[in-house]
Amino acid sequence: MKILILGAGKMGSFFADVLSFDHEVAVLETDPQKLRFTYNTLRMSDPKEVKEFAPELVINAATLKYTIDAFNNVMPFLPPKCILSDIASVKTGLKKYYEVQGHPFVSTHPMFGPTFASLSDLSTQNAIIIKESDHLGKVFFRDLYSHLKLNISEYTFEEHDETIAYSLSIPFASTLVFASVMKHQDAPGTTFKRHMSIAQGLLSEDDFLLTEILFNPYTPGQLEGIRTKLKELLEIVNSKDSALMKDFLTQVRKNIE
Repeated sequence: MKILILGAGKMGSFFADVLSFDHEVAVLETDPQKLRFTYNTLRMSDPKEVKEFAPELVINAATLKYTIDAFNNVMPFLPPKCILSDIASVKTGLKKYYEVQGHPFVSTHPMFGPTFASLSDLSTQNAIIIKESDHLGKVFFRDLYSHLKLNISEYTFEEHDETIAYSLSIPFASTLVFASVMKHQDAPGTTFKRHMSIAQGLLSEDDFLLTEILFNPYTPGQLEGIRTKLKELLEIVNSKDSALMKDFLTQVRKNIE
């Protein structure tokens, strides 16, 4: 298959590496510096080059802020039957966008940012495929993600954003709160160092990505839950009520079983 990848960042380069040995792959990237890290692919810097390549599938790996702009840049040069695809972590606005493009589409979310995951072993990682996607597109990504040994789930666009608000917004917000009150430790404990490592990894991500995930319309409800539980914990600590603390810890352990 002839596959065009938009963007040569972390995920774009990852997909190029994975796909380039079994497919004819081209990468379109406006920053020539990033193209230095791609190999076994056709490198493009001008959207007009896409017309001659005539891709059968476009994988949009541009930064979330520019996902739709990246599509628009190449849309005039794509064959009518070319499948559009995105790997965006927030799907807000994409359903409506696809509905008016006249192209088949497939939307997925590989939930293993290169910052944290071991790309040599993804068997503990997950991927989501959007139910409304075109059948052939879903088959392609299901085969690809199965080959990578990812655990695959299918959600609607709405279910996806609701799930992401829970699975990403809560840990992101908790980590940001931790980092915002953190002070330098000359002799940090093991737990502190682990939290510190997570915070450093999170803050190495693109600011717009973090913002968009936290601006997910389902995030405020999750943050309200954190605030409620934090208030409850604060009251227990202030009252030094051992029985209430035991009940609180028991419930927390049940939650993570």
